[in-house]
Amino acid sequence: MAARAAGGSGDAPGEGAPLLDDLMPWSVRALRTGRPWVIAPDAAWLRARWERLVRAPDAERERLFQVTRSRTPHTPVAALPGQSTGTGRFARESGPCPEPVRIAHGPFDEQWLLPDHRLIDAARPELWRVADGHQFFVVEHGHVPQDAGPALVVTALLPDGHSPAGRPGRIRPLYRRPGGLEANLAPGLLALLRARHGEAVTERSVLAWLLAAARPSAAGCVVPLPAETAHWSAGVELGQELLRLHLRGARGGERPRLPGGRRPYVRAAIPPAPDALEYDPDDETLVLGTGRISPVPAGAWEFRVGGVRMLELWFGRRATAAGAPEPSGLEAVRARVWPQEWTSELLELITVLALLAELRPRQESLAGGRQITAEELRAAGVLPVPATARRPASVLGHQEEGPDGQFALL
Repeated sequence: MAARAAGGSGDAPGEGAPLLDDLMPWSVRALRTGRPWVIAPDAAWLRARWERLVRAPDAERERLFQVTRSRTPHTPVAALPGQSTGTGRFARESGPCPEPVRIAHGPFDEQWLLPDHRLIDAARPELWRVADGHQFFVVEHGHVPQDAGPALVVTALLPDGHSPAGRPGRIRPLYRRPGGLEANLAPGLLALLRARHGEAVTERSVLAWLLAAARPSAAGCVVPLPAETAHWSAGVELGQELLRLHLRGARGGERPRLPGGRRPYVRAAIPPAPDALEYDPDDETLVLGTGRISPVPAGAWEFRVGGVRMLELWFGRRATAAGAPEPSGLEAVRARVWPQEWTSELLELITVLALLAELRPRQESLAGGRQITAEELRAAGVLPVPATARRPASVLGHQEEGPDGQFALL
């Protein structure tokens, strides 16, 4: 595949800068569940939905299941890597609910998923195969013109790659093999960066630079690479701050906190079923029905990805808007009371978005300076990337259960 570079279009931040697609060549499409009821903000909802489904008579089970071309209750499917769920036809399933797993549901939202391959149209097993305590996932959102939000989100959870604007994006694991082995970087890129900026350059510092410097463009996500070490070091330092916020305490980091006096607090209790979310910029107050949270900086309220406000999206997935139709089928199996855990999650999300908004000017200042161009990467043999680097690595000796209990050696 020929190497590509962003040209001088209006939304491209660097003449001749390489694309993320070449720097992190292995990418996977977003998960496609096929049935929205397998994801929920509360694991208890999923357990209740499972119980209703497996106890239903055959005809009702098929209706509740929500049949698609990829999945019916009779579709033979292998187990998801790392999961011990059944592989027999779901029409015969009567056992207990598999333990829901925490996933990143789009940018800056964490929800729960039923990890049963029989219920998911396209679960992307290659992602599950490399998801472990060493992995980081880079999620690239589809390009939206004039969007000022971040080009990338990084998570330690397995992401579904959901795009708020509905544009297709890509999921890029940092490592191609379990155990933090074989970086998903263009062959030769690390050596080139070490030759320029010193032996301290690692996969983790490249990840930090990507998070700080990547910019969306119509041609794809663009990543200017600095030729000057001082510029590189400043970007990596900023990227490490951003990474700490994105990870929210995962991988041994500290959970994000605003300084005292700026931390958001619940000023009036959130009602059992808030049906609207509003923002009062004068008082810096988030209003949830009769509940009130403040101070909420304007930067947190206005924080958008793909043109969509993150706080509104997060709330809309948990509350039924006034006048909106009630969900049907298994999606109707849900709690009617706002749990305390959601309030804690909301306070943390406000904190994360506020701190990210404060760092945005420093990200903008990374633009400019002398760069390592795609042409230089070609001259150094880093580009074009070999086709094998764009495919998943084989995981030899990794045994997985196929349909109806048959085993496959990968």
